[in-house]
Amino acid sequence: MTTVERTQVFLLPDLGEGLSEAEIVEWRVAVGDVVTVDQSVVEVETAKAVVDVPCPYAGRVVTLHGAAGEVRPVGQPLITIAPLDGGDEPAGHATYREEERAGSGNVLIGYGTGHGGATRRRRRPRLALAPEPVDVGPADPSRSDTVGSDAAGSDGSRSDTAWSDTAGSDGGPTAGRTSAGDAASGGPARSTAALVISPIVRRLARERGIDLATVRGTGPGGVIRRADVEAALTVPAARLAAVPDPHVALAPTGDGDVIVPLTGVRKAIADKLSRSRREIPEVTIWVDVDATGLLETRAAINAATPDAPVSILALLARICLSGLRRFPQLNARVDTEGQRIVQSAGVHLGIAAQTDRGLLVPVLRDAQRLTTAELAAELAATTAAARAGSLPPARLTGGTFTLNNYGVFGVDGSTPIINHPEAALLGVGRIVDKPWVVDGQLAVRKVTQLSLTFDHRVCDGGVAGGFLRHVADCVERPALLIAAV
Repeated sequence: MTTVERTQVFLLPDLGEGLSEAEIVEWRVAVGDVVTVDQSVVEVETAKAVVDVPCPYAGRVVTLHGAAGEVRPVGQPLITIAPLDGGDEPAGHATYREEERAGSGNVLIGYGTGHGGATRRRRRPRLALAPEPVDVGPADPSRSDTVGSDAAGSDGSRSDTAWSDTAGSDGGPTAGRTSAGDAASGGPARSTAALVISPIVRRLARERGIDLATVRGTGPGGVIRRADVEAALTVPAARLAAVPDPHVALAPTGDGDVIVPLTGVRKAIADKLSRSRREIPEVTIWVDVDATGLLETRAAINAATPDAPVSILALLARICLSGLRRFPQLNARVDTEGQRIVQSAGVHLGIAAQTDRGLLVPVLRDAQRLTTAELAAELAATTAAARAGSLPPARLTGGTFTLNNYGVFGVDGSTPIINHPEAALLGVGRIVDKPWVVDGQLAVRKVTQLSLTFDHRVCDGGVAGGFLRHVADCVERPALLIAAV
């Protein structure tokens, strides 16, 4: 058996949380490098986070499937590994074959990297031929616009092959198609078809009105990659083919316009916020509060425990937990399919954090079990990891209530969008000196604005107002926290 025949192809694993693709950020290895079992070979960015992907095979790297910036669908080849010959085996790796036979013991962010034991036969992915776009008139109900999902085969198995949108009379993929312009001019049908392996590329081209037949592929064998389609967007509009559907045409771009693809974390944020606005009937209420007592309490705590300082955010988190214990209706979500409201037993507190990759909301699970000092430590560690991009996807989902400190941006108030599927979000503005009446006398106090955005389906104004008033009272008189315990 030759080395080529014995190569092992590692497919991009299922990253969980409904993720179907990942963008290659940086390869950790190069062709010819020797890798060991569970060695990190590539850094990828999903819609949730940036993660390192370990390879379950050992050997020498033969092929890297995809370049930095390219999006790979789950289940597509990621890296090809060839076993080492006896003489090539590096020192210290004499047992790599035994390790590989035993399978990877590593876990990728909570999801296994091994392929062993599969009972479902998978067909080998093949290149799909993308037909030229034409004006087909009214939509054909027999056509399927779904791409990238496994299609059931006649033998009951499933295929990973992503076919083009149009099939020939024999049910196979069409290799070419006559364009509307050729048909009208009586010219010969164009026989050139673009090689596309990724359904993401085809979808992107369709959405942007790009004729794939006019795009030069830079991938192996001339395969068109996502970067090729995005590069075609800079071509003057006169050189682009006619858009097949005028309803999906984009507005023309001008000289100097900056094109920023809506991908990765940015796309996930856009999708989630759009869904929140579509589904949740949200209401925002707010109140100005005197935070002087809160700042004094924090100073006293930090003076007593200088080795374990607490932040204002940690104290606000503690106050939120007190409010949710009194008003559990806000620690909930609406199950639209089941037509029910689910109140969570534990408070999984989300903390909005601005990062270089966009707004993330890492979650502190069962935050109600933490002391104030533990809350402060967890908040500091979690937000630092979020900004570094090292949080696993599981830490960015499953929240039941979110705390958003937008005061760090120097603003007083906001009407934030609820982090779907949660039911409420507390926003905190900046703390500034303002005139305030204290015991009938005008004084300068540290004042902030609190805003509560809530899902009107889970409660009415009485509950929401009661929660916000309790939070405000605790900010003004932190001693109330002791009474509420």
